[in-house]
Amino acid sequence: MFKSLMNALKVKEIRMKILFTLAMLALIRLGSAIPVPGMNTTVFKNWFQGLTESDAFGFMNRFTGGSFENMSILALNITPYITSSIIIQLLTIAIPKFEEWQKDGEDGRKKLTKLTRYITVALALIESIAMAIGFYRNTGFLTSQNPFLVVQIVAALTAGSAFLMWIGERITENGVGNGISIVLTINILSRMPSDISSLFGQFVSGKPIARGVVSAIVIIAVIIFMVVLVVLLNGAERRIPVQYAKKIQGRKTYGGNHSEIPLKVNTAGVMPIIFAMSLFQFPIIITQLVGYNGSGFWGKAVAFLNQSNWCNPNHPVYTLGLVVYILLLIFFAYFYTSITFNPIEIADNMKKQGGFIPGIRPGKPTSEYLTSILNYIIFIGACGLIIIGVLPIVFNGLFGAKVSFGGTSLIIVVSVILETIKQIESQMLVRNYKGFLED
Repeated sequence: MFKSLMNALKVKEIRMKILFTLAMLALIRLGSAIPVPGMNTTVFKNWFQGLTESDAFGFMNRFTGGSFENMSILALNITPYITSSIIIQLLTIAIPKFEEWQKDGEDGRKKLTKLTRYITVALALIESIAMAIGFYRNTGFLTSQNPFLVVQIVAALTAGSAFLMWIGERITENGVGNGISIVLTINILSRMPSDISSLFGQFVSGKPIARGVVSAIVIIAVIIFMVVLVVLLNGAERRIPVQYAKKIQGRKTYGGNHSEIPLKVNTAGVMPIIFAMSLFQFPIIITQLVGYNGSGFWGKAVAFLNQSNWCNPNHPVYTLGLVVYILLLIFFAYFYTSITFNPIEIADNMKKQGGFIPGIRPGKPTSEYLTSILNYIIFIGACGLIIIGVLPIVFNGLFGAKVSFGGTSLIIVVSVILETIKQIESQMLVRNYKGFLED
């Protein structure tokens, strides 16, 4: 991987793309340090420090690279764009017109992209209005109780989110990799050094030598184990062999070739974790924004949803929330795969092209076979996601290891890095530079 990257830097065209991407990322980090006008950032940061990293706003902060904690102009970051993309994906299943656009080639994708942008701005506007009103109602968050500051905050937060969306698209066009994914990755990576430093300060620094060494080994081993598991889960796939029938036209023979259908073990990627976590965090965010004190039935329900209470030896009953979370991960793994992979459509396309799976009849038997194989590997992928997603939660609950990165962050970072390296390698192959890529 590093050799391919070093060789890519020798090619001027690819080097310029990489430098452009790095320049855009530097601009993002600069914007993350510019506070929203009218905000008393010191008061806000003191309030935020009272929240654990497992709380809803802590979950949001890790995806904004600390921009939310600093209440910068990029505080909303690209979370509205991610939500908008998920909404569009779901609507392509429910609305036939959107499904038609998705299958309509480049023109259809442009229409969906434009619609995604509009929904992104609308979501950013709604979120910024809700946050600005909350700041106005809480004395001390604003430099003065001036309604005009609310308008300024809404404009700054909405513009910041739209600006990041624009940067992401520019990286996709003029840089390397998927721009939105790279923006999200740099935000997560920016938090990891301080989190690792916090872990070593909590479990290693100032402890007896033997205990400190053992703690350091355990921390490093867990991190390496999770990274390796993410890499394996990201690359694992089941290949279904496909044979195409021979056709004779005149003196020429067509077809008869072999191919494969690659079914990824982790077909849904990180989406099940994002769906499940968003479902759990939404009630917590609403509760914290309205200033609810957490008493009564609703307070108990919110405590069950808050992952900072899971695996806590002092309150074991709240771990039932973790059980529900695991069940949701499995459900969303099957649900998301069902809307992105259609065995019936694949079986029909294979039949039209004269293809078949050896030993399986074309048509309905093929779709049933693909469905059975898919159900099996989805469950394996879901089990891998459960290990990656739950292991940090268990350590947080049992040992109080308060870190912002977890299974979701690792999956995103590793997947985006591997995909970006593949894109760089493919661009080098297109240029046909001999010797740049070696097995």
